Amino acid sequence: MIMEDFHHALKFKYELCIGCSHCTGICPTGAIHVQKGKPNLNPNRCIDCGKCYSVCPVSAIYIEQDDFNTIYNYAYPILLVPSIFSAQFQERISNRAILSSFYHLGFKQVFEVERSVSVLKERMTEIMKDEATEKPVISTFCPAVVRLIQVKFPSLVDNLCLIKPPLDVTALYIKKSLVDQGIKEEDIGIFYVAPCAAKIAAIKSPVGEYKSKVDGVINMNYLYNKVLRVIKQGEYKLIDDEHDFHSLGKESLLWALTGGEVNLLKHGRNLAIDEIHNVSEFLDKLEDEDLDAIDFLELRACDESCAGGILCAGNRFLIAERQRKRAQSSHLHAHSDELEKEKKYLLEHIKVGEVQPRSMDKLDNNISVAMRKMKKSFEINAHLPQVDCRICGYQTCKELANAIVNNEGELQQCIFIQRILEHTDKMTNAEAIKITKSIWGEAKIDKDVIKSLKIE
Repeated sequence: MIMEDFHHALKFKYELCIGCSHCTGICPTGAIHVQKGKPNLNPNRCIDCGKCYSVCPVSAIYIEQDDFNTIYNYAYPILLVPSIFSAQFQERISNRAILSSFYHLGFKQVFEVERSVSVLKERMTEIMKDEATEKPVISTFCPAVVRLIQVKFPSLVDNLCLIKPPLDVTALYIKKSLVDQGIKEEDIGIFYVAPCAAKIAAIKSPVGEYKSKVDGVINMNYLYNKVLRVIKQGEYKLIDDEHDFHSLGKESLLWALTGGEVNLLKHGRNLAIDEIHNVSEFLDKLEDEDLDAIDFLELRACDESCAGGILCAGNRFLIAERQRKRAQSSHLHAHSDELEKEKKYLLEHIKVGEVQPRSMDKLDNNISVAMRKMKKSFEINAHLPQVDCRICGYQTCKELANAIVNNEGELQQCIFIQRILEHTDKMTNAEAIKITKSIWGEAKIDKDVIKSLKIE
């Protein structure tokens, strides 16, 4: 079966890049290597976790979003916003002011994403009670984690809980309820406020589904600044009706924070793990069967989960604290409104299709060829220094070995191999410099640098 390419929300501004390789070192899947002084992305490995975006010192990595003005292409634009959005603002800015600014910007209605958590809780409970369910069940809430499992831990794809996240369930409810009210489907535009790159990528190329119900994406930091400007200018009209906004119970409000899912499951051994490298390390152990029986895994790519999303405009710990305070003061329980009336319909459409593995270590489509390449890669790696210095342009010695067997790299890229070859008169200094320039570019091997530093 031919796999469709992943959509990627992370993009490079090569004209700003200084070739520091911070992005190469931080990537949890080794998706980036340096070539000619610039990052080279392997699109089948990238999971849009955004780690590279966070460590880039010159803002040479950005995250795409749809043109905000496209909301005016719809007669009935709807804003679908994560509940943590308002937790970014200081307490002096009221929820009523935030909602009013949304309407001022042109949205007809505003819904918080986690409105459908009660429906998800019911379905998750059914899945966990089913004795035929393969354990541990792994949450599919975080799309970066789903992609991580696809490319790095393909043996675990059967453990993924194949149900829609709150974003998709709420969008499904919105579209159906508005159509039932007599609004034409083509007039409805659902716009999601994304706290991270992975959720943008998941909307543009959803895993297990053909097309998302969301029509457009707005980056959270962009909308935060837009709302803050509207509030400071004071030109908006205060709105009284907060029926669809800020009407969530405690369980729904805590969903997007670490522990939000496991707190809904009252039985079994259920663990919550956040930050993509922690997740990857844990899945390594799980794949090696180095762990006792676990029933459910809540895995999130960001530290503090969605409160730590790379598009959040604020400190993740303060955002999480404000969100927990809001949850503590909430006296609402599971919704008994129109969404509950649509529960049967939502449960009937809550399942997603099969998730396919996409192993990043696949060396060839032909199994026998792949096995030979794997053996050769292992032999090459055994002779490399194992210091993972990244001077070769790759994240690890193992990655360089894989590149060599795929004719994408050369053994001489390793600086230690270069020194050995020079020492045995099998490589000249000029040849070594030429290889280094091919990796890091001309600028980093500029003789004038030595002159300016007055080094003899």
